[in-house]
Amino acid sequence: MQALDWNDFRYVLALMRGGSHSAAGRQLGVDPTTVGRRLRAIEAALGVSLFERGADGIMCLTQAGEIAARRAETLEAEIGRLKEAMQGADNSASGTVRVTAVPILINRVLVPAVAGLMAQHPHLRVELIAESRDLNLTRREADIAIRLARPTGDTGGRVLSKRIGKLRYAAYVANDIQFDTATLPWLTYDDGMAHLPQAQWIAKAVERDGNLSSLAFNDAEAILHGVQVGLGRSLLPCIVADQISGLRRSNVAGAAFPEREIWLLTHPDLRHLVRVDVVLTWIEASIRKLELAF
Repeated sequence: MQALDWNDFRYVLALMRGGSHSAAGRQLGVDPTTVGRRLRAIEAALGVSLFERGADGIMCLTQAGEIAARRAETLEAEIGRLKEAMQGADNSASGTVRVTAVPILINRVLVPAVAGLMAQHPHLRVELIAESRDLNLTRREADIAIRLARPTGDTGGRVLSKRIGKLRYAAYVANDIQFDTATLPWLTYDDGMAHLPQAQWIAKAVERDGNLSSLAFNDAEAILHGVQVGLGRSLLPCIVADQISGLRRSNVAGAAFPEREIWLLTHPDLRHLVRVDVVLTWIEASIRKLELAF
């Protein structure tokens, strides 16, 4: 058997995640022919085929490929942990920290507060990833995650988590709306987001007064914009909406508004790093400051 090269396994993972030579090439910054050549090299070294092309043209792992990919992910994680440990050996807040949260928290809470952090730590690079889906901390898709629910199942057992506050909601309308806001339609979430507490609250309100909007959204940031331009009313996080001069709270009879817990998550292998500790502390302080202000 030919000698195995870890760099070739990077191509296996990129092809698994991208589904094509061109997508894998974009991930790795090489051309598709290089991906194909390196794949053939590792298949020759192992003596097996790792991928087969599906009917839809997507490259899929063979049974042997699944084994190789699992081992490659383990290697990737171990190498990542080694790099992080070496980078964290000094006592300075330098290097990159990737933070993920839903777009409305990134855009409306972290971005306005980040200038102070960067001024205090000029060698720190913070990547703010506005993403509705949960990025995987164990796969290093992010270093820190802000989540709006307590971690459960496998996630809770593999990450460090801390509850840092509550996200309180209220009903909001645009300031320039002069007529009875009770006649305004509710702006809500699409069916894929119906499980969210705020979406469930709006669904009950719609049942009660029957003025559902023909507009539905998959993200709170879009709903916020809809409320701002007068398309309707909706529930919004108070720490966000109370800062916007063009919005005001709207009185609504009925059940109390929902609240969601705010959790801060990071991987155990990163928690000792100075740069991660600095960013965790900054996030918690930024959210608590807004909670106290509003």
